[in-house]
Amino acid sequence: MMETKKSIPVFYACDDNFVKYTIVSLQSMMEHASKDRTYEIHVLHTNISEEMQQKMYTMQNENFTVQFDNVTEYLHEIQEKLPLRDYYSKTTYFRLFIAEMFPKLDKAVYIDSDTIVLGDIAQLYDYELGDSYVGACNEQVMIQEDVYGTYVEKVLGVERNNYFNAGMLVINCEQFRKNQVLRQFIELLLTYNFVVTQDEDYLNLICHNKVCWLPQKWNVEVFGTIPCPEEEICVLHYIMVSKPWHYRDCRLQQYFWDSAKKTSVYEEIVQVLKSYTDEERAEDAASAERLMQTAKDEIAKENNYLNLLRAGKLKAKDRLEVLGKIALYEREGRFGEDVEEDPPTRQLQPAEIDYLRKKLKSRIKTKLTYRVARSFLNKIVENKQLIIKDVIGIEHMDALTSGAVITCNHFNAFDSFAMQIAYERSTQCKKRRLYRVIREGNYTNFPGFYGLLMRNCYTFPLSSNRDTMKKFLSSMDTVLQHGDFMLIYPEQSMWWNYRKPKPLKKGAYTFAAKNQVPVLPCFITMEDSDILGDDGFYVQEYTIHIAEPIYPDPQKSQAENVDAMRRKNAAVWKQIYEDFYGISLVYDTKEAVQYKQKPTHIA
Repeated sequence: MMETKKSIPVFYACDDNFVKYTIVSLQSMMEHASKDRTYEIHVLHTNISEEMQQKMYTMQNENFTVQFDNVTEYLHEIQEKLPLRDYYSKTTYFRLFIAEMFPKLDKAVYIDSDTIVLGDIAQLYDYELGDSYVGACNEQVMIQEDVYGTYVEKVLGVERNNYFNAGMLVINCEQFRKNQVLRQFIELLLTYNFVVTQDEDYLNLICHNKVCWLPQKWNVEVFGTIPCPEEEICVLHYIMVSKPWHYRDCRLQQYFWDSAKKTSVYEEIVQVLKSYTDEERAEDAASAERLMQTAKDEIAKENNYLNLLRAGKLKAKDRLEVLGKIALYEREGRFGEDVEEDPPTRQLQPAEIDYLRKKLKSRIKTKLTYRVARSFLNKIVENKQLIIKDVIGIEHMDALTSGAVITCNHFNAFDSFAMQIAYERSTQCKKRRLYRVIREGNYTNFPGFYGLLMRNCYTFPLSSNRDTMKKFLSSMDTVLQHGDFMLIYPEQSMWWNYRKPKPLKKGAYTFAAKNQVPVLPCFITMEDSDILGDDGFYVQEYTIHIAEPIYPDPQKSQAENVDAMRRKNAAVWKQIYEDFYGISLVYDTKEAVQYKQKPTHIA
């Protein structure tokens, strides 16, 4: 069972608020460590202060070293997709990055900060894992509490006796890398949102039948019946809301306080205990009740993970590939590129297109096709394939007294239908016509029913043919000066269900500035509905936000107006995004972050 003695890598994950408890856990580990071994302590974090780091650095000795490792780069890729609930934070996911961040490690120990170590962690590290992904102990909550045991069996398809607690792991880093566990996690994260034990559910699915089961003494949870004699406990784990720094009657708290008294953060922790209110304890109780109810809801849910798996209705592979491509393109700053293949194109010749529908034949085809399109729109709304939750700011569209360029984020073929609904709710639909700029290939080569719509529903196709583009530009001027609306997607590319606004191209603002008409910024936000689509993803509920129009300044040149209007549009979209989702607009690329900052400085 024993290996050649070498330095033992041990990982914690915490934030600035929780690091004081990490210090206590480390203190207990040091007290029970072998003098014949060395221990490399890593703290995975994104924001731990220098002050708190120094407190841990002072704990170093000839056997223990401490270093802090920032995981921000790894977190960017998945942070918006991470489910979070109550007392959990994003730090719980950091353990997934260890194997990739430290490619020279064969294996490592991960341990939660809410632990007290009463045995030599070297003995834990020395267990041979074989080809198992992790060494772990049974999750006692699943064994002792029937609701949670039923949850893992009926939702995950894992037997309650084969479910491990991820708060103490011996990670087989070699197997994690070989089997691409991090990639599997990201794919599974996109496939289903587990909301009960979060990353623990994902890890149990990925590592199923690849677990080296360790003696329970290495992860004794302060919950229910303690599974081994107290004197045999090697790792004590204060799980869920059972924290000695919140409750004076917490079971087995003496072990925590014995170590805490020997640290520089003791008085700080005592103050936490003193200041923890009855209201906060009541919220803990409510949190525990919510967790149990969440588990019950998942068990009863028709579309839970196991039911979807058995029905063959998990998320479509092609959609997952698109999402993966979007993540890649965002990292590389390729915002103007499509992630899905457009129809092939050919040059649209000037004689093929009657932009302004001057010919009787064009008007008849448009009228008939429009009726068909309207019937189709009614059907997809009725079937809840398109859900408009709300239209906010319709008064801004109502108040327009001229033609305008309407800008909108582009994330789905149905976003054009969404904007049609917004337009029809406005008083403007009786005064002005709504046109749409589309791509050349969508007009020339789009097949079937959608191709019919592309060619005949007041569309304005771009063209690679110079003469056709001259016709396009002239017709654009006519539309705007006549007082009609032109819908343009200034992001250029369509990224499926992408919620962030992307950098904006200049075209829409050039048309507006040239014709001295306003830009009407519209931004569509999304929320999961309770309706599961055929692709395994929940149909999105759209909220259409119509902001105040942005007018060109007659005192500025066309180029100045183009730049100013584009920046103001970007600032408006950014504000809507942050207000609606409650998060800052941050991209996983330096280029986009720089772009994002510019609009905030516009007067």
